[in-house]
Amino acid sequence: MAQRLIGAVEAGGTKFVAALAREDGTVLAQTRLPTETPATTFPALADFFAAASAAHGPIAAFGVASFGPIDIDPASPAYGTFTTTPKPGWSGARFHEALSRFGAPIVVDTDVNGAALGEWQAGAGQGCRTVAYTTVGTGIGTGVVRDGRPLMGISHYESGHIPMARDAARDPFPGHCPYHGDCLEGLAAGPAITARWGQSLSQLGSPDDKVDLIAGYIAQLATALVLLHMPDRLIFGGGVMKAPGLLDAVRRETQRRLGGYVQHPALDAGLERYIVLPGLGDEAGITGAIALGRQALS
Repeated sequence: MAQRLIGAVEAGGTKFVAALAREDGTVLAQTRLPTETPATTFPALADFFAAASAAHGPIAAFGVASFGPIDIDPASPAYGTFTTTPKPGWSGARFHEALSRFGAPIVVDTDVNGAALGEWQAGAGQGCRTVAYTTVGTGIGTGVVRDGRPLMGISHYESGHIPMARDAARDPFPGHCPYHGDCLEGLAAGPAITARWGQSLSQLGSPDDKVDLIAGYIAQLATALVLLHMPDRLIFGGGVMKAPGLLDAVRRETQRRLGGYVQHPALDAGLERYIVLPGLGDEAGITGAIALGRQALS
């Protein structure tokens, strides 16, 4: 029996990745589009899927893993609509504007939930019941997946906006978040690092003092994730995490902060198997979007 086709979208703050794939995940067509405004990006997205569908067959479902904040409650009349996103022009935009013309069901979730699902299914989270995936890049967000389902409450989680304990003498930078100043995203996301020092950690050469400062903030989140969700594994991705030495510093500081309180075989000495980079690299998001589309089929 021929496999049904899934339209997958990984919508990021700087680019959209769109793919047409079979149910088994085989990608038949893929493109990258700049994240401009809905008036330009949505028509380009629809044009890609129209051409891909003409070449390969009708699209049976869509999976969208998107930046936010965005309404991900399927029972909400605003499902798939951007809410208080700081991305200019995107508040009030809805993915159905671009995709409803294809007459296929659409599942919308956050980009980090999508990446978490992709890693749980085919990456560093394989074999785990509960996985927490955090991206540290242009923004900071965390997706938690348990038994193949992303978790949420009244909305998606907002780990990037958790308040941080900041030593103003050590770090006088007031923060870069337009809503909260020195929340996690306002202190440790890529734009915050550039606003503080003029360059990224990698461009600065990853000096120990600066790496340790950023690692301290990320480790506050890692510690909270352990205590709140007790996941089998923490996965950290995004451009900032590629800075040399940062992952190891996060492991050390997280272990110090936990203070031996959580005793479980999953938390290995040094946390080298517990706090890891994505197994799928930059493909986690689109893999998760395909998985979301697969859920729409069922």
